[in-house]
Amino acid sequence: MSLLSIFVSMAFYMLFLFLFLEYSREKQGFYKWFSIFALCSFPLWFLSLDSWFRWVKTLSILVPLLFYNYVRISNDGHHKNTLMSLKKKWPMYVLYAILILNIVEAMLQDLTGQNYFNAACGLILILTIPLPKNHWYVGKNDGKKTYAEVLADLPLTWCLLYVTWNAAFVYGENPPYFASSLCILLVPQIWMFVNKRVDLWLMGRVYTLAVHLLIRASYDIFTPIMDSSQWFHPQALHYWGVLNLVFHLVYLVVWFKVYRGKNYVLKYSEKSYGL
Repeated sequence: MSLLSIFVSMAFYMLFLFLFLEYSREKQGFYKWFSIFALCSFPLWFLSLDSWFRWVKTLSILVPLLFYNYVRISNDGHHKNTLMSLKKKWPMYVLYAILILNIVEAMLQDLTGQNYFNAACGLILILTIPLPKNHWYVGKNDGKKTYAEVLADLPLTWCLLYVTWNAAFVYGENPPYFASSLCILLVPQIWMFVNKRVDLWLMGRVYTLAVHLLIRASYDIFTPIMDSSQWFHPQALHYWGVLNLVFHLVYLVVWFKVYRGKNYVLKYSEKSYGL
């Protein structure tokens, strides 16, 4: 498979994901029914999911997606009959735990594949996630610029480190899907820069990962058009892991120096691109 054909396929897939994010952000009916449809596709998963990791990964994203969307709906200011408890702070802690679970799943797989340096990066990411108390919330819903998005004040540097860590993980875990997985990592970055809002990164990650896992669990369309298995080289994976660990350790030192291991007290504005 030629590089040109793979890059063209990646470009079209990234465009689809970008438009999916825009629609999922604004259209409540769409993102609500998408999560229901995703769960109803469960019987198809038996044809495509062939390992414990794939099953855990799919279930740990597509099942909480329904909860994630219902939190948005309950906090949009237009639904009085929804569960009042979802307007409290505890749903943010649930979503925080799901993000940690997402990282831990990959860490365990990295350890299984002896990609120890990259696994250590995952641990650093977990330690430096801003706590929900002051940094996770549901935004306002004015129907024009804000749409009851679940927002998290994750520093731009943290988001970028997550991308390079997760990309290295996929590169080692399943090389044929590396190209398609790279798309779902890059699109949230592009999307938040286009909107000039770092706090949108988490929502971008949630929806792109959800639609990607749904497609992979239902039918393999990626191997025929984006097979990147020939890109894999063991030495490249090793050095990538080492380089990732260097970057993550530097971030950890800076993070500890600035915040001294405490929860963040800095609030990021819509156009902030801070540490």
